[in-house]
Amino acid sequence: MYEPTHLRTFLSVAQTLSFTQAARRLGLRQSTVSQHVRRLEQATGRQLFTRDTHSVELTEDGEAMLGFARRILDVHEQAAQFFTGTRLRGRLRFGASEDFVLTRLPEILERFRHEHPEVDLELTVELSGTLHEQLAAGRLDLVLAKRRPEDPRPDPHRLVWQDELVWIGAPGLRLDPHRPVPLIVYPPPGITRALALRALERDGRQWRIVCSSGSLNGLLAAARAGLGVMAHARGLVPPGLVRMPERAGLPEPGSVDFVVVHGRRRPSAQGAADALAAAILAGGDRLHRGGQG
Repeated sequence: MYEPTHLRTFLSVAQTLSFTQAARRLGLRQSTVSQHVRRLEQATGRQLFTRDTHSVELTEDGEAMLGFARRILDVHEQAAQFFTGTRLRGRLRFGASEDFVLTRLPEILERFRHEHPEVDLELTVELSGTLHEQLAAGRLDLVLAKRRPEDPRPDPHRLVWQDELVWIGAPGLRLDPHRPVPLIVYPPPGITRALALRALERDGRQWRIVCSSGSLNGLLAAARAGLGVMAHARGLVPPGLVRMPERAGLPEPGSVDFVVVHGRRRPSAQGAADALAAAILAGGDRLHRGGQG
């Protein structure tokens, strides 16, 4: 009743809330993405998205379809593996940026380990810039990390979602407009650090670094203590912190892409890397849309 190709397209649109971004992720024309969604809506007899020229949102039926689509595709994949007799093996070196420490990425990795017990998964958690460097040097096989939209696009890569950066801090934090902005940042080559500093300098705002840490937990401790503000992806705002109000007068830091990027294709890791990339893309909405809960 439900074509797997249409379900995969539906998940991509649901995760990115954009037909254009879903088309980029899947390597399809936007008209094809629209056709797949329309055919799935015809099969269900329900409207799955509300859309206009500016936004795309899931309907209640669309939210319900998220869970069904994942389970149908999971069973489809399990059946294919069972009847083809293929079992993934080998060592997979996977890197994830610090942004995902507090998300539901561990659930995706746990499921991957359960479904592919003979894959030796090695996890590296680092800054996105560092992960891209390690990938280019051949020390990682697959990376889930941030990149700036204007950066050269790694190849091959898949867009998980695009998010805007916002300023966050402790509830009730007030900034003195006559003093430098107190910043909580990752060390270089942190991508959010670079974007935050660039935005403040373009706006002519003075700043001072009150905390620098390569650990997300270290940054959060400083932010929750009210030491300053940090730029962070809107869809990943951690518990205990809030978006700074407009009256704070802070400039918009810009946006980032969250991408899955393959490294040099090692034959022993290629199958496992493809499978984990597919699992991340299929569960991408768990990483940001309510992923903190």
